[in-house]
Amino acid sequence: MPLTDLPLADCRAFRPDLPVPADFDEFWARTLDDSPTSRQESLDKPEFTRVDTGLPLIRTYDVTVPGFAGRPVRGWLHLPTGDARPLGCVVEFLGYGRGRGLPHEKLLWSSAGYAHLVMDTRGQGWSAAGGATADTDAGGAGTVPGFVTRGIESPRTHYYRRVFVDAVRCVEAVRGHPEVDPGRVVVTGVSQGGGIALAVSGLVPGLAGVMPDVPFLCNFRRAAEISGRPPYTEIADYLKLHRDRTEAVFTTLSYFDAALLAERATAPALFSIAMMDEVCPPSTCFTAYNRYAGPKDVRVYAFNGHEGGAEYQQREQLAWVRALLG
Repeated sequence: MPLTDLPLADCRAFRPDLPVPADFDEFWARTLDDSPTSRQESLDKPEFTRVDTGLPLIRTYDVTVPGFAGRPVRGWLHLPTGDARPLGCVVEFLGYGRGRGLPHEKLLWSSAGYAHLVMDTRGQGWSAAGGATADTDAGGAGTVPGFVTRGIESPRTHYYRRVFVDAVRCVEAVRGHPEVDPGRVVVTGVSQGGGIALAVSGLVPGLAGVMPDVPFLCNFRRAAEISGRPPYTEIADYLKLHRDRTEAVFTTLSYFDAALLAERATAPALFSIAMMDEVCPPSTCFTAYNRYAGPKDVRVYAFNGHEGGAEYQQREQLAWVRALLG
């Protein structure tokens, strides 16, 4: 596919003005301080249940974490067998539409000797791997199929408010696990997972590292204007119908712009960005990279689309995490 966005030199210098809500930090502080509801389905603490995968070198646990409003978020925790030390841990967030899948599907990080938590994404798990977490707060009406416009009427009802809180709670849960070193936790993800990782980088202090790959959820307005493929096209489709809601929609989305949360990050970061990406255009990813406040580096894949670096980037990440965590 041809280049459809800014050339690399322009992307590296790209620092557009993004609207920052006046109560942005207060909104997130208040959101994270909200106590769980007393509903019957709320959980008090994380649950880890051992499952038999038939893999003797990896111990796997079915995880349930009290996420947004205390409601259960599922995941898998993989631990290498036979290592009694507190482990460095990689927390992985998933791409758009993906669920946590089967327990033996994601074993790279535990094979490398780290604890590895895979968070299920609420309401997803329909595109490539099954999910096990419901989104019981969907709310709203008239949204475009998908998740970007779900609850778009207000920041308080938007879908990604719930997802970002889920992600923070998963990091907190794994930090409290007796086999994990709470000071050596790295967050990562591809596409939507990369955007969630960036959000967590700005919401959770003391992370050891952040690895966002071809991140989604960055610079929503530009993305909606130039992306030719979903999910950002959901925004354009919604506004094509609701012609009078443009500014209100982008005001809501600004609370969930991972590039703004990245400005609050302090942990070292390793990004990857693909220059022929039509799903998450490189200028939107560089918006987050250029605003990222902590130490940072990036791997650029000049001729790749949304697949990005894939296994090549995994090789980069393995070396980076080994140098970071030892």
